[in-house]
Amino acid sequence: MTGAKRKKRSVLWGKLHTPHREDIKQWCKRRLPILEWAPQYNLKENLLPDTVSGIMLAVQQVAQGLSFAMLSSVHPVFGLYGSLFPAIIYAIFGMGRHVATGTFALTSLISANAVERLVPQSSRNLTTQSNSSVLGLSEFELQRIGVAAAVSFLGGVIQLVMFVLQLGSATFLLTEPVISAMTTGAATHVVTSQVKYLLGIKMPYISGPLGFFYIYAYVFENIKSVQLEALLLSLLSIIVLVLVKELNEQFKRKIKVVLPVDLVLIIAASFACYCTNMENTYGLEVVGHIPNGIPPPRAPPMNILSAVLTEAFGVALVGYVASLALAQGSAKKFKYSVDDNQEFLAHGLSNVIPSFLFCIPSAAAMGRTAGLYSTGAKTQCVLASIIVVGLKGMLIQFRDLKKYWNVDKIDWGIWISTYIFTICFAANVGLLFGVICTIAIVLGRFPRAKTLSITDMKEMELKVKTEMHDSTENWPPSKRTNVKVFPGSLKTGSNVRSLSVTPRRMPEGVTPCLVVQSRACQETSQQIKIISINNPLVFLNAKKFSADLMKIILKESDSSQPLDDVSKCEQNTLLSSLSNGNCNEEASQPCSSEKCSLVLNCSGLTFFDYTGVSTLVELYLDCKSRSVDVFLANCTASLIKAMTYYGDLDTEKPIFFDSVPAAISIIQSNKNLSKASDHSEV
Repeated sequence: MTGAKRKKRSVLWGKLHTPHREDIKQWCKRRLPILEWAPQYNLKENLLPDTVSGIMLAVQQVAQGLSFAMLSSVHPVFGLYGSLFPAIIYAIFGMGRHVATGTFALTSLISANAVERLVPQSSRNLTTQSNSSVLGLSEFELQRIGVAAAVSFLGGVIQLVMFVLQLGSATFLLTEPVISAMTTGAATHVVTSQVKYLLGIKMPYISGPLGFFYIYAYVFENIKSVQLEALLLSLLSIIVLVLVKELNEQFKRKIKVVLPVDLVLIIAASFACYCTNMENTYGLEVVGHIPNGIPPPRAPPMNILSAVLTEAFGVALVGYVASLALAQGSAKKFKYSVDDNQEFLAHGLSNVIPSFLFCIPSAAAMGRTAGLYSTGAKTQCVLASIIVVGLKGMLIQFRDLKKYWNVDKIDWGIWISTYIFTICFAANVGLLFGVICTIAIVLGRFPRAKTLSITDMKEMELKVKTEMHDSTENWPPSKRTNVKVFPGSLKTGSNVRSLSVTPRRMPEGVTPCLVVQSRACQETSQQIKIISINNPLVFLNAKKFSADLMKIILKESDSSQPLDDVSKCEQNTLLSSLSNGNCNEEASQPCSSEKCSLVLNCSGLTFFDYTGVSTLVELYLDCKSRSVDVFLANCTASLIKAMTYYGDLDTEKPIFFDSVPAAISIIQSNKNLSKASDHSEV
């Protein structure tokens, strides 16, 4: 008997731990997203426009690759390699369908710190001047790209470790104000690093804490050394770039091919440099010759990994955060999902593998792809202008300050402080400070928050009956509204005597829920659901709140089975509290209906942040697109002001109400008016 039990147990254990073919298939699709979207790719409809777009963006990336390589303090040709190989790898492992990986200004600037520290410009004369067998470049250039490749390799390894540890689930700590402030501060650093090229000033490499201020102090001390020719060429390049890019953006719907102004400007500057001999005539620095071909793979120098650990962490964190923000933004816009942890794997491999191919650290940038191109001499002030204009999208995030001030002044303060820390120290320091500051503020506000709002059940029932009496007294008996109050875990529920149904007891820990629903589901095609928000809505719980609420709405829209029994319809209840992100499956079985109204009782929403407001507004707009009317009751004045300022809410009909019964009354009145208009048309 014992042996039989053991044998049975071993068989069950083997079934549990033996991977099935379907499980392996799902795992491969989850880790290789290309297996999911490639078979569904429509060649007939998408191949031609994707090819044209890819060619145009590849041409644009040539200029950016050259520029960001210069920003990383390596030879410009390595920027072209960094534009090609990471993009291919991310296309296989990444989930951002509208995101391409390549050279990136922020990661290039971080790796430049390691390059300039370990292989300074002063060591050029100490290295062998003869050209090496790799593309004919000097040993000095190979030593520099070796340091940058080591930063890319170690940064990718750190990202892969974060993937193994499943740290993608902790990305909710990266709030929008923190990411916006960090990227804006890092963009300010990048612009500052290009000042010497824009003005034509020869200055030593300055970095470290407060290096931002030391650079401008040096510039003002040597203001007489500014080359007028470089300044005029830089201003002309910036004006042309901004003007043409704005025209492309304005007329992008009318023109099929966007003018690659970056490449056109480089070609024009190269031609002018060749004809006028600017290097000798005006003393302007030029990049020089760009070699052809791709060198054979070579491992990055492993003996310097410990020396570049700080920069590697910066590349891993800053590159991932900036890339994830772009991926999530495109996913939200085009209605698909992105796995935060899978992005660690995609970007980790996009940094580790290309590091063996002489690539600088990479990250994602919206709307870019890569290409390999060979060209001639270029002036560095033109490339610096391309870098500055390319950061326009990050720099104009200063405009978000007004939005944060009107929505949540605490988030405004976090943005300012994070930005200051970023420009004073570094992007990774600013990011860490912003996360710690956000957590500390929320932890300080939570203990003072009111987490539960207890309402007297008799008083609520009396209010509903009193306020709805005028709008229901003329209804036929078959269409009158049945108001039910479920007492939940409160003992007051058993004392309610005037209910039309027997009170039910909700699960332990769930607060009372009021459900207003038509007595006959098939005759009246509308039901009203009321959800109480009993906790603050901040970045810590906003994502789970949104997921649980959308789960209820999607179950409502997918339900199509008619109910023949009235009691079945009356048994539909709704979860009252989403504060802890728990959704009661049994209590969210919706009634088959054509129209649903959702009332959010915000009496327990004691405070919120920018992420919470954006979540509420996005939920409102999403429900509106699904023909679900959303009404908010018991909102504070600050919440109404924040939501009105943040989003384009429906101004034709009210959505904010002083109480839940007032919202219910308006819903029923609107339904009566709609029925009356339908009868009049008939």
